[in-house]
Amino acid sequence: MTDEQQPTVESLLPYDEWTEAAMRQVVVRALAHVAAQGLPGEHHFYITFRTQHPGVVMPPRLRSQYPQEMTIVLQHQFWDLTVDEEAALISVGLSFGGVPSTLVIPLAAMVAFADPHIRFGMRFRSDGGDAASEAAPAEAPEAAKQEPKQPQVVSLDAFRRRGPPKP
Repeated sequence: MTDEQQPTVESLLPYDEWTEAAMRQVVVRALAHVAAQGLPGEHHFYITFRTQHPGVVMPPRLRSQYPQEMTIVLQHQFWDLTVDEEAALISVGLSFGGVPSTLVIPLAAMVAFADPHIRFGMRFRSDGGDAASEAAPAEAPEAAKQEPKQPQVVSLDAFRRRGPPKP
């Protein structure tokens, strides 16, 4: 019998869940390190999360601007980054359009984490389910009929002070 003819055996051990939990722990450790010691060198993080996930706290204007997913960048201008491992969430202060805001993001709401400086990235299944098979929220049946939107990256470049040009 060749590999193609082998019957598929379903695992009685939740390897997918264990792998997902271990990958999220990498994010927790990276964020906790940065919360305690700051970002080293040129490292910076992109964090994409589902804005409608239970427990996400964000200003209503941002939620209306990013109704499904949002990507934040932790690089130069963020503050009060905290990681609460027991509650499984992070909190961070960022400025959007010059308005300071605090975001609270449950780890389960994260769908992607990246450190572009070293070309490191991970994608997660949200809520432990496969993204392709997730049901649309009950209060938004129209969202299921719309084309999926690409996550938008919120760039802070426009708010950074630039030094004089180098000769």
